[in-house]
Amino acid sequence: MMRTVPIRQPLADARGSVASVACLAEPRASASGLRTGRAVLLFLASMAGAGAATVAADSTRGERLFTSLSCVECHSVNGVGGNIGPDLGRRIDRNFTVASLASTMWNHAPTMWAAMRERDIRIADMDEQGAADLFAYFYSARFFDKPGDAGRGKRLFTERACALCHGLAESIKPGINPVGQWNALTDPIALTEAMWNHSPNMFTEFKLKKIPWPALSGQDLSDLLVYLRNLPSTRGTAGMFETAAGSNGEAIFQSKGCVRCHHSGSSLAPQIKGRTLTEIAAEMWDHAPKMKAQPAHFNPGEMRELLSYLWARQFFEDSGDAGHGKRVFAAKHCEACHGDSSTGAPKLTGSAFSGITMVSALWHHGPRMLEQMKSKGVRWPRFDRREMSDLIAYLNSPGRGK
Repeated sequence: MMRTVPIRQPLADARGSVASVACLAEPRASASGLRTGRAVLLFLASMAGAGAATVAADSTRGERLFTSLSCVECHSVNGVGGNIGPDLGRRIDRNFTVASLASTMWNHAPTMWAAMRERDIRIADMDEQGAADLFAYFYSARFFDKPGDAGRGKRLFTERACALCHGLAESIKPGINPVGQWNALTDPIALTEAMWNHSPNMFTEFKLKKIPWPALSGQDLSDLLVYLRNLPSTRGTAGMFETAAGSNGEAIFQSKGCVRCHHSGSSLAPQIKGRTLTEIAAEMWDHAPKMKAQPAHFNPGEMRELLSYLWARQFFEDSGDAGHGKRVFAAKHCEACHGDSSTGAPKLTGSAFSGITMVSALWHHGPRMLEQMKSKGVRWPRFDRREMSDLIAYLNSPGRGK
């Protein structure tokens, strides 16, 4: 008897995971004929009604989904899980984006579904919330961060004067917890908040000791985190990643005084597009002592709301070049269905698209569409990372289809 793998309905808040097939090598894009394009566009039509406003995502819930979807039977994350497929905590390159993850999952889906049927695992549905949670789970495994060097991180811990105040296993100054007790160490947004709030005290301390401000690049912080997260007291702690809806982000942006220099969140957001949270945390650390006024303090949760507003939607959308995406849209013969009202396929306008909506649609309609395509002798289409990113940009471009 075939086992049913249930998928939970979305909750009010979310924790995410990006998992299932991300680390497989990406197949090269293949040419698609007219019939392939029609099948794909009927498949993509399911995404037209899906909104991509910032989705609250939670890695803890995503980890549970990774198990309930039975991804864990074939794949592991950082050594935990099956070994039939690759370990999804190990990246295939240094610049794996949400769009490249979506394209890899798309390209691998037929092989994955076949393997699930062989093991009597039912292919369950996954909505947009579930896809967001999976992405967050994978982010918590540091899949999107640049690889770090623990040896260099150990040297930086001393060279950048961290060791003057922070012990590794024991406190060396009253009231300062050792690294092993840092709750923010495994949560990139909480770490950003802690570093920002810590900067005024550090600035005063360094000024008294006549020590230059210890500037950090994104790579510096990545190296430090690899070192600190693999200490005997910290290496068993699981990472987490959680975003909020960001609905209060602009109000926080205003109340913290960011508006005095950056005018609005909409003007700052493009400047941080494409950066990881580790890179953003390092840039904020370097920015703090340059401010004319003392940096505003963030209460628990406020930095999460602000960065969800400024950064999360852009990260999940991960869009590329709309002009090239238009050519991808044409090369895959999308216009054959979505430009012809007689087919019943929507124009794919009026909605926001992202890597999340692509993956959700893949799970929602993919198995049925694959069977229809097989019955007609149509090959499953493949997208490389650039094509997926550019296609998302084109689908989101203003005025498209008018």
